[in-house]
Amino acid sequence: MQRVVITGMAGFSPIGNDWQTIRDNLAAGRSGIVRMDDWDCYEGLNTRLAAPVQNFKMPSHYNRKALRSMGRVAQLGVYATERALSNASLSGSEELGNGRVGVSFGSSAGDSQAFVDFGNMLMNFSSDGLNANSYIKMMSHTAPVNIGVHFGIRGRVITTSSACTSGSQGIGYAYEAIKFGTQDIMIAGGSEGLCATEAAVFDTLYATSVVNDTPHLSPRPFDRDRDGLVIGEGGCVLILEELEHAKARGARIHAEIVGFGTNSDGSHITQPSASTMEIAIRQALKGAALPPSRIGYISAHGTATSRGDIAESQATAAVFGSSTPISSLKSYTGHTLGACGALEAWTAIEMMNEGWFCPTLNLDNVDPGCAKLDYIMHEVRKIETEYVMSNNFAFGGINTSLIFKRWV
Repeated sequence: MQRVVITGMAGFSPIGNDWQTIRDNLAAGRSGIVRMDDWDCYEGLNTRLAAPVQNFKMPSHYNRKALRSMGRVAQLGVYATERALSNASLSGSEELGNGRVGVSFGSSAGDSQAFVDFGNMLMNFSSDGLNANSYIKMMSHTAPVNIGVHFGIRGRVITTSSACTSGSQGIGYAYEAIKFGTQDIMIAGGSEGLCATEAAVFDTLYATSVVNDTPHLSPRPFDRDRDGLVIGEGGCVLILEELEHAKARGARIHAEIVGFGTNSDGSHITQPSASTMEIAIRQALKGAALPPSRIGYISAHGTATSRGDIAESQATAAVFGSSTPISSLKSYTGHTLGACGALEAWTAIEMMNEGWFCPTLNLDNVDPGCAKLDYIMHEVRKIETEYVMSNNFAFGGINTSLIFKRWV
């Protein structure tokens, strides 16, 4: 079994497109939630809240030919990959095309505008707007394929289109590919482009927040007064590498991945199961050969839905009791769907390396239905720990748990 380390990290989020900006916003308790006035045109859509990535623009060196197959989902993934490869000192490396470098990356779906173009064909019996790249933008693996083509990757491509666990499964399966010796380096993570249709999915389930005139007060994970989730967008890439390979080229190491667990509830598409969440968490601990007491912080999935928060808290308490600090990044970024697992892993690693962790924003009164945990509330907490865990749970009952070790 090979050891797997992280040598590059980069991403785009509703609270910043680099770690320093994200750090400042977390420390100041500033969220990226805004009112979407553009959504007023959608009759029947109750929520107007979302968390867009601000100031995102593809650089000028991406010409028309490079961009013609990329919708926003792919652009977020490709540009995050460029930055992560630079962070790993792998930009332009000939090694990217040697077959030992792969991609493990996901999103909930492809680009929404491409779906509109095909919808026009079905509704209006016209193929106007369709071209040779329409399907490439729409397909669920548009991001990993565009990453592979743009950077000349010739290793394996793993598509993890699993809704809220797309990013975390992307990292987990990349970890396994290196751990079992099939690849030396993996580009891992997830991305998602903001669209009102994604908000509508949760709106139909009465799961979205509708405090539309006070965006800074939502979402409220684990809080008794929460009224639902907020949709966001983003993209994040971690460069995973076999330890000895990283050492041989003198790479900077951010952290080591030591545990990964994933499973499915096998019971209901949208209703979470605490018992199988618990199993995934225990799988990650077993893989890392760690007792629960060694985990110093848990990055919660924490979507601010009643059933999700309660099930997750129960699963966490069953493993950790009430002593392990926990908080939710989604209180700042909203639910970035396919990107959340990667963004939350990146953030947890950076905070671990700096010895502090953000509180869950807007968590003032813990829901009595949630298990008793050590919820980080109201202010940043300084914690020195060697291990952190990042958990995500998706529609379809897909559960993931990742464990990262501080590199010293």
